[in-house]
Amino acid sequence: MPFRTQEGGRIARQRRLSFTFDGRPYTGCAGDTLASALIANGVHLVGRSYKYHRPRGILSAGAEEPNALVEIDRGPGRVTPNLRATQVVLYEGLAARSQNRWPSLRLDIGAVNSLAAPLLSAGFYYKTFMGPRALGAGRAWAKVYEPLIRRAAGLGRPPKDADPDFYAQTFAHCDVLVAGAGPTGLAAALAAGEAGLRVIVADEQAEMGGSLLADTTSRIADKPAAAWLAETLAHLKSLGNVRLLPRTQVFGYFAQNFLGLAEQCTDHLAPAAAKGPRERLWQVRARRVVIATGAIERPLVFPGNDRPGVMLADAARTYAVRYGALVGRRVVVATATDTAYDAATALKAAGAEIAAIVDVRTAPGAAAEAARAAGLAVHTSSTIVATQGRLRVSGVSLSRLDGGGTATVPCDVVAMSGGWTPSVHLHSQSRGKLLWRPDANAFVPGACAQAVQSAGACRGTFALGRALEEGFAAGADAAASIAARPRMVRSFAVIAPERSVAGILGAVQVRGARQPAFVDFQHDVTIKDLKLAAQEGFRSIEHVKRYTTTGMATDQGKTSNLNAMALVAETVGKTIPEVGLTTFRQPYTPVTFGSLAGHNRGDLFDPVRRTPMHAWAERHGAVFEDVGLWKRAHYFPRAGEDLHGAVARECATVRTAAGMFDASTLGKIEVVGPDAAELLERMYVNPWKKMEVGRCRYGVLLNEAGFIIDDGVVGRMAPDVFHVTTTTGGAQRVLVMMEDYLQTEFPELKVWLTSTTEQWAVIAVQGPKARQIIAPLVEGIDLDAGAFPHMSVREGLICGVETRLFRVSFTGELGFEINVPASAGLAVWQAVWAEAERHGACAYGTEAMHVLRAEKGFIIVGQETDGTVTPDDAGLAWAIGKAKRDFVGKRSLARPDIVAPGRKQLVGLKVVAGSGVLEEGAQITASATPARATPALGHVTSSYWSASLGQPIALALVADGRRRMGETLYVPMPQGAVAVEVVPPVRVDPKGEKLNG
Repeated sequence: MPFRTQEGGRIARQRRLSFTFDGRPYTGCAGDTLASALIANGVHLVGRSYKYHRPRGILSAGAEEPNALVEIDRGPGRVTPNLRATQVVLYEGLAARSQNRWPSLRLDIGAVNSLAAPLLSAGFYYKTFMGPRALGAGRAWAKVYEPLIRRAAGLGRPPKDADPDFYAQTFAHCDVLVAGAGPTGLAAALAAGEAGLRVIVADEQAEMGGSLLADTTSRIADKPAAAWLAETLAHLKSLGNVRLLPRTQVFGYFAQNFLGLAEQCTDHLAPAAAKGPRERLWQVRARRVVIATGAIERPLVFPGNDRPGVMLADAARTYAVRYGALVGRRVVVATATDTAYDAATALKAAGAEIAAIVDVRTAPGAAAEAARAAGLAVHTSSTIVATQGRLRVSGVSLSRLDGGGTATVPCDVVAMSGGWTPSVHLHSQSRGKLLWRPDANAFVPGACAQAVQSAGACRGTFALGRALEEGFAAGADAAASIAARPRMVRSFAVIAPERSVAGILGAVQVRGARQPAFVDFQHDVTIKDLKLAAQEGFRSIEHVKRYTTTGMATDQGKTSNLNAMALVAETVGKTIPEVGLTTFRQPYTPVTFGSLAGHNRGDLFDPVRRTPMHAWAERHGAVFEDVGLWKRAHYFPRAGEDLHGAVARECATVRTAAGMFDASTLGKIEVVGPDAAELLERMYVNPWKKMEVGRCRYGVLLNEAGFIIDDGVVGRMAPDVFHVTTTTGGAQRVLVMMEDYLQTEFPELKVWLTSTTEQWAVIAVQGPKARQIIAPLVEGIDLDAGAFPHMSVREGLICGVETRLFRVSFTGELGFEINVPASAGLAVWQAVWAEAERHGACAYGTEAMHVLRAEKGFIIVGQETDGTVTPDDAGLAWAIGKAKRDFVGKRSLARPDIVAPGRKQLVGLKVVAGSGVLEEGAQITASATPARATPALGHVTSSYWSASLGQPIALALVADGRRRMGETLYVPMPQGAVAVEVVPPVRVDPKGEKLNG
């Protein structure tokens, strides 16, 4: 490791680790990142840029890294692209590969794109790839360029093998969440932790401490910074109420102080030593949040600033001081801030030669004077006008801004600093406002929208002493508001140099520059691109971002956005606040799909749900279908029967004797409370307040647009208790909708909602012999028709088990639905089945259920409705409470287009010419041979063979359907148009005599 310093750093020099980069072996030390280990081995060329495939080197030392994106191979299924080498912790055997190059990193054929740079300016894809009109509006042209573009696009190769690792997810609550464990965050944790609050401190780095990890000059409380850091971390660990989460990125800030954290659990370990989850997603609800995410050093924008070896000054200092890795032998420092002088001093102490300090400022002040006193060459009012070198910088050309001559300085590293940009991402994600601070040349947090407070460098406070005090004050404020404690104050007695950090924005204009000056390193966006976007009429920075792609890559503009804003503002003659700023969206850094999915993959991606009677149905030969997440018995074939034969037999048996149906999958919600009836009154179209205990009602639920979204039977078990059923697929949606309205629109109602879908097994017994079948098993319920009429519910016992027995039917026959605890479902089913067999009954599945309900004209939401069907369209206007003042969707039912003539209405169809069952979804026309572009009158929603009627039946939505009764229409089918007669939807027992049997 020829560029390893002789001493210093926080690495374990005695623990050597072997790794490879592009197949070449290297060694590093425990505590290294991949980036620091490569630098220690003299490797700066790490990748190629996105568009021009220019050589790129390591720019930073943290999450803002735009260049050093690598592919890490941990074995089969564990290949991860686009990881930042600056955040990859070195371990024994690590295998890394560079990306976006072919056939090799040093010789990349894609670099010929640089020759086509004039054709690949901003927006080139919008201008170039439309294709000549002569080639079919560009499609033929697209067939030429699209494969090429797709092959060249992207920064890494997506993995192809299944990921064998597992990912954990956890929920947590805390009083205070501190995002960032630099000096400011640790001070906040001290105040909140010592006050007895539950504190979570999360930091993206493997070690906590932030800037203190590379600070060898400051003193805190009369101790070196490193000693104070060690004591503080040990103290926080000892408190017991503070959880420290290193390698954990707070990537998203959501409503009501809900934050997402991504913890790297085992990626820092060799694969053989990695046990447990690879990553863990923390979903944290915090009473207060302290944001202490620090600031990011801005690059300088000068010609040739993208060569390998050109990097941020503080990153160069970090590698030398924290990792003992010397970025080069001969360094030129280019700066507009005082902090770069500290970097120069640190690099010189580590063994590098400082060839020159180039400061664009005219009078830098004390930092420059101290550098000169230390024997360093300081060039003020100067800038870099060109860089030399091919795969690594070998020298720079300097020029004075006042028109002086040009000088060439040989070097192997350029350490640059254009100022510091506060990390306001989380504050912005929390919906907080941002303010422009001209003195800092940066946006800083303004008004807060949630219980959050920013402190330290992310708030524009860069002096170490003030940042510590600000952090402690933020933690003390949290303690005062949560624990009602007096506000604590603490002085940290810091000795550290005061530095000017504002820097400059945009670029120092250099006339006649021949090399491009890059603003966004990852997407190859130059000054020229941004100026072109402004010249072509783009004024909003969001539009400029999309047109030029600046700030759109994996780094999300962390190092480029502010410079881009400044350049656009200068070009259009506005201030930066007038130009605006781009939106800071989640995640702060990329989050893996594995973390977000957790255990929801493979068989658990959509958990298979089975009813308590599933095993019985399997033993009796059921063929299953998927309904939502449920496995439901589709039909029960006997020897020699296909689907149609089995369904015809099941339907006939239900109509003549009885059938048993597993209805456990119906959604069930317990609505309880003194205002339960009022909530239902406001949610459903039906009236509920006057419904007696022990009665049921068919309920229809609309959305705000007035369209049907769910239905089901609702039973009143007590004055303040309702048993609400929903469709199988709508259970979650209805519960969420009710809860949403209860919390946001009707918070004054005293109602509690509980999902009970899994708590009740439901056995439907339907048919003329249904009462005879269940009578021997029921206790405490009078089953006589007079005592227990249709649409009633009673509580009692069946087979000795408590039951809610509903007298309802979805077949048009005498019917009962037996609700028993799920744990007793199978036993009760078997007992009822024994009685059913004695009466010649059968078990039937969902297909027979569909046929039976269609014969009665009963709708299925999602089949007879398509999101545009109103109660009147479906023939359910009778269900609407005429005297109701309001309910969800009521106003929409009076809209002109809802009451206009010509709406599609539910009708039945009778085949009068042709044969066979109509196709569901088939269009309906007025003529057997309609003219081209003639609008259809409607479509078939349900279609079956009816064993009861001996003919096909169908339900349909037809324009003005109820006025067309007896009219002949046509359904185009593959074998020709089928003539159908429009008839009422109810085809069996239209008077409902069987229901009341």
